[in-house]
Amino acid sequence: MNTRPTMVLLAALSLLLVWLAAGLGNGQWQIPDWSDPLISQLRVPRIINALLVGAALASSGAALQALFRNPLADPGLIGTSAGAALGVVAVLALGLGGIPLPLAAFGGGLGVTMLILLLNRFVAGGQAGLLIIGVVIGAACGAVVSLLLFLSDDLTLRGAMSWLAGNLGEGRFADQGQALPAMALGALLLLAVARDLDCLLLGEDSARALGIHTGRIRMLTAVGAALLTGGAVALSGIIGFVGMMVPNALLLCSGGGRRQLLLHSAWAGALFLLLIDSIGREVAYPVDLPAGVMAAFAGPPFFLWLFWRQQGAHHA
Repeated sequence: MNTRPTMVLLAALSLLLVWLAAGLGNGQWQIPDWSDPLISQLRVPRIINALLVGAALASSGAALQALFRNPLADPGLIGTSAGAALGVVAVLALGLGGIPLPLAAFGGGLGVTMLILLLNRFVAGGQAGLLIIGVVIGAACGAVVSLLLFLSDDLTLRGAMSWLAGNLGEGRFADQGQALPAMALGALLLLAVARDLDCLLLGEDSARALGIHTGRIRMLTAVGAALLTGGAVALSGIIGFVGMMVPNALLLCSGGGRRQLLLHSAWAGALFLLLIDSIGREVAYPVDLPAGVMAAFAGPPFFLWLFWRQQGAHHA
């Protein structure tokens, strides 16, 4: 198969989708006028948000599915999304306006991830323990978020609920500039350990026999996923299922090593989130459905199908 024409075609389709998304508005499509402030100051930042967040969530999911050796894994499973959400909601609810929201999300996501890793090391839980502790800590963060929102005033509650729904329309160029360095660092960490994650898929004992330091790989993967997911949460709020759906769909279509899957997942996740956000803007116009709500509709059927497929493979 000649890959160069394929890549050119995919790049052209990607640019076409961006162009179409820029022209959507007011319940109709028009050729985008890039000098129009409505497009340059509102739609372009939203498009960039969708591309950044989709790429971050999908590549994180590809790495975490290798780490847990479970195709159902998602960035939210290790508590990173919940920790990032807790950081942002705490800033909003406690009136800590001097702390930028991206910094709050990074701090919350990284803090919770490091807590999970420390607890797992303390109890020697291994791979299964990391997943279980992540679910428990994530649930605890969700409870604290609910408590903070319950004690907040109506204005704070309304703003936080819009953010928690996964709204891509709130991010601006300044927010993206703050989030991008940490997200880039997270992506580089995951690409650096991608080959080791391929070995880890064979099992921890096999990975150790190949000279892989499994504890170090586990920590680097968790930190890389925390940086990417924290940046995504800072820009858009909570958007689920993207990190689970996109890598699995790509594996069904092409396969390949984990580094290739990370790169392809970033590209496909970016376009997927842009697509569903564009649909959400128009399907119920003038109501602007958040991307998190659109992903929540698409995610559960895919999750159930994937779970059924995995169970069938085990019984075959």
